[in-house]
Amino acid sequence: MTGNQRKVTRQVAIQTSLILLSVLFAAPLLWMMSTALKPLNETMRTPPVWIPSQFKWGNFSDAFTYNSKELGYIPFLVYGQNTVMITVLAIIGSLVSNALVAYSFARIQWRGRETFFALTIATMMIPFPVMMVPLYALFRDLGWIGTFRPLWVPTFFGSAFNIFLLRQFLRTVPMELSEAAKIDGASEWRTFIDIILPLARPALTVIAVFTFMWAWNDFLGPLIYLTDQKTYTLSMGLQFLQNQHTGTPWNLLMAASLIVIIPVIIVFFFAQKVFIQGIATTGNK
Repeated sequence: MTGNQRKVTRQVAIQTSLILLSVLFAAPLLWMMSTALKPLNETMRTPPVWIPSQFKWGNFSDAFTYNSKELGYIPFLVYGQNTVMITVLAIIGSLVSNALVAYSFARIQWRGRETFFALTIATMMIPFPVMMVPLYALFRDLGWIGTFRPLWVPTFFGSAFNIFLLRQFLRTVPMELSEAAKIDGASEWRTFIDIILPLARPALTVIAVFTFMWAWNDFLGPLIYLTDQKTYTLSMGLQFLQNQHTGTPWNLLMAASLIVIIPVIIVFFFAQKVFIQGIATTGNK
């Protein structure tokens, strides 16, 4: 076998392996799509049925008008509005707070900067269950239990991971840009707004996508802090479809789940170029 033949064989093997892995990772999504279009009696059939005997497109509308015998009507549209509101506020808070803190750690010299940065990173080792009870007590004393505030106000205080990610990116921006701006008379705030933030767009996009995925899919936070069904989010609405007594309508649950994950897929599809650029360039000179 010649060198060119070995090269072609290796390329074919690599491409085949990638295709097989892609099919493997896509299998759960394909099964979700298949189940979302099935009649209820085919969802638990053995052996499994991949192609429905009858495509039930009405499952998608039925999922969002589902009437539970135990909980009554499940207002998915209201849950969607609540989720969008929380997600937008969380993204705004995350971008504002993390950008300010990361800029301070990366571009401004002040006494104790490295020590405070190390302490900030150390908070990543504290698991959420450890802070869950103290945070609940704090929000209860503030009168925030049953409102959206515990789900988005903390984002305005920064996140250790996002601060680290953005700081590493800002350290790749030449300091000469800031020095030139100061020579031209720009203040620190003007330098931050007009020069640094536009250059940090890839890293900010990464933070926005991460925050969107966290806020959109969050289940534990709404479960702990929300008490009125009118304030519930989509993740809790999906939980209501898993009826423990009269049986779970798996076709409707998969249909609703598919609709819920579509915004995540759309956001990543349109932001993937900048997202990958932000991940690839973070920490590189």
